[in-house]
Amino acid sequence: MLRTRTLIAIAIGALALTATPAVASAPAGNPPDGLVKAMQRDLNLTEEQAKKRLVNEQKAGRTAPGLAKRLGADYAGAWVEGPESTLVVATTNPSQRRVSGAELRVVAHSMAKLDAVKEALDKAADKAPKTAPVWYVDVPTNSVVILSSVPADAEAFIAASGADKALIRVEQSNEQPVPYADIRGGDAYYIGSGSRCSVGFSVTKSGTNGGFVTAGHCGSVGATTRGANQQAQGTFRGSSFPGNDYAWVEVNTSWTPVGVVNGYSAGIIPVNGSTVAPVGSSICRAGSTTGWHCGTVQQLNTSVTYPQGTVNEVTRTSVCAEPGDSGGSYISGNQAQGVTSGGSGNCSSGGTTYFQPVNEILSAYGLTLVTGGGNPPTGCQNYRETYNGSLASGANQYQPNNSYYQSTVSGTHAGCLDGPSGVDFDLYLQKWNGSTWATVATSDSPNPDESISYNGSAGYYRYRVHAYSGSGSYTLGVNRP
Repeated sequence: MLRTRTLIAIAIGALALTATPAVASAPAGNPPDGLVKAMQRDLNLTEEQAKKRLVNEQKAGRTAPGLAKRLGADYAGAWVEGPESTLVVATTNPSQRRVSGAELRVVAHSMAKLDAVKEALDKAADKAPKTAPVWYVDVPTNSVVILSSVPADAEAFIAASGADKALIRVEQSNEQPVPYADIRGGDAYYIGSGSRCSVGFSVTKSGTNGGFVTAGHCGSVGATTRGANQQAQGTFRGSSFPGNDYAWVEVNTSWTPVGVVNGYSAGIIPVNGSTVAPVGSSICRAGSTTGWHCGTVQQLNTSVTYPQGTVNEVTRTSVCAEPGDSGGSYISGNQAQGVTSGGSGNCSSGGTTYFQPVNEILSAYGLTLVTGGGNPPTGCQNYRETYNGSLASGANQYQPNNSYYQSTVSGTHAGCLDGPSGVDFDLYLQKWNGSTWATVATSDSPNPDESISYNGSAGYYRYRVHAYSGSGSYTLGVNRP
């Protein structure tokens, strides 16, 4: 049954004399305006509360480890609470009178004891029902919590684990976590029991969750797919082979179609349209077996006969490919061209390949190509060096050119990031400290454009461009000392 065991942790007037930590009246330094505004928006705070939280949370992070060491086996966790993030530390020792820098609370169970209970659940994770997908140590309530949509199932899981049920609370919850992922051209996907192909291009279709186009020989209508992460992904809604060699897969809500291609060694390539490249044009292909390879368009409107039959109106290229690359993206510049059908040779000795034009697939199924939106922005042109790139949401790129630069003198490092409208891109300057890259300057407003000016000593530096939300192309301007 659903347990309603209440928190034993209590603040006892005589036993737990509290010392209210000093709360800064003003933040030290100037936190980024974008960070403060995001906290105001998402945590429903005033500007003053947001700034005080930043100060107090930084202080709490420095103070809590020392308190844990001081309290030893009696330590029962630390947390911050309230609109200004007051540090609270818990102990199982009722004779503990006060601690410096935090509010003290006396509770029943030590952190070590709670961790042991959770560890017992972790060891029995293979017995956890799908209705109880989450469990954790909840230090403010001095208990271990299991979230479950069917409390009886969670109770059975507790019994099977051998964990001390007196320390566990089951909370009613309909939470069903799933991994999130983007659909990108060139990425692997798996069909049925395990055959592998590659994503062509992300598409949308009215009344669906969207999906991607790929080769028809990869799967028949109704076949299910898993993504590169082996999680359930989608279903073939249309497929034609031979005669044609195209298909489209509708994905589930865990997957988001984005207008980019995974260019592997070339980085993330934006897709901005589907204008057909003339014969002789350079063209590149992305696939999950051989990655990124380029060549030229040799002939349009070609017919090719495979053992399974003839496919008409494909384009012949000098780009190599190998099994598993089927369905993957052909792109010329930033214009989608088609999906890999077949070919001869390989990427060691060279070969010839054929692709099914993407515009025919879009027309056949009433699909719309997902694009990354326009050419790289033209801002930041007054800087001595400029670099271009493209990012999918959540991704990072390092500049210059996925590398770093050396400054032999002290001086000002200036960076200017110009991203597409409607996204939130952030910029970080990092310096090598002898063992790792440390961030020395940050610009992370909730906008596409950022700038950094940092006065630094000689050393090795690089810029990290991060797509906090949204996808597309960017321009980075850089001045070095």
